[in-house]
Amino acid sequence: MVEFNKIQITKVAATVLELLGVAKEEKMAAPISEVIEESSKKFQKPVDRVFMYNPDAIAMWIYDKYREDFKDLELDADLKLKMMSVYPPVTPACFGSMYSGLLPKDHGIQKYEKPVLKVPTIFDLLPQAGKKVAIVSTAKDSISVIFLERNIDYFIYPTKEECNNKAMELIEADEYDVIILYNPDYDYYMHRFTPEGKRSLRALRENIDTYCQIREEIKKKWQSKGHRTVLGFAPDHGCHRAWGFLGSHGKNEPYDMNIVHFYTFI
Repeated sequence: MVEFNKIQITKVAATVLELLGVAKEEKMAAPISEVIEESSKKFQKPVDRVFMYNPDAIAMWIYDKYREDFKDLELDADLKLKMMSVYPPVTPACFGSMYSGLLPKDHGIQKYEKPVLKVPTIFDLLPQAGKKVAIVSTAKDSISVIFLERNIDYFIYPTKEECNNKAMELIEADEYDVIILYNPDYDYYMHRFTPEGKRSLRALRENIDTYCQIREEIKKKWQSKGHRTVLGFAPDHGCHRAWGFLGSHGKNEPYDMNIVHFYTFI
């Protein structure tokens, strides 16, 4: 029997904050101790750059079954963490929890809807601490909507390719302390062609390749300037095959709740 993973995605918010030396809100879940400890070993001081790459719907079971596709990603990853989503495992609820540090019942998104969150998030606390933050996302998707009305910069585009190109430009410009990049394509194709459909797996491999390209660009542009960077690969929830020919998610089952996150310290 497959068990639920133990580290919940609510811990990501405080992790990002602590890495940058910013205090969390009292109600936020505690940070991920493994990430904080590894960062301290690597850098001996707070980092000054965090880049979070958020691909959508990549389940732990997909990682387990298609490990060979993750080979280049794992090559330089310092940490691999078995993570657990929140219930319901739907995109706005999950990213709401990931960046507020709260469960859905506490941040308010408890179904597939996209209101602007009114609770404190990292996108409130980081600017208050003088950190410059950018969200790069496809239009009308959860990350581009639920975190609006903050003192951060939004780069919203119609396509994944435009988003990824902008993220590379932002690394080159080196003006932001925190960059969040969201890619929706695995989730999009999974719903239409099943989690293991050819087009879905192609999107998965493109997501992995995007992470690897970001990693190399950070090494080239930021590491050479002495920045201390934490790069995260952080999907929101898993997925399952439904009705034989489609993909879905939203169940309180390990295939929808268990995911894997990677962290690289550069």
